[in-house]
Amino acid sequence: MKDKKSAKTKAAGARASENRDGGALSKDIQTRIGSQLRAMHDDIVRQGVPDRFVDLLSRLDNPNKGK
Repeated sequence: MKDKKSAKTKAAGARASENRDGGALSKDIQTRIGSQLRAMHDDIVRQGVPDRFVDLLSRLDNPNKGK
């Protein structure tokens, strides 16, 4: 079963890296996509967790504290 999943994963990865002409993306394009994804991720991480989520998590961790 694990072998089938690995084969499906590899096939999906191979299809994802092909362009319309059937060829793989160039290293330059892969590098630019990676850089842009990292920049977007870093921006989201820098934003932090909104205060309302911090408050909610705090209340869920200590349900009896608010009563």
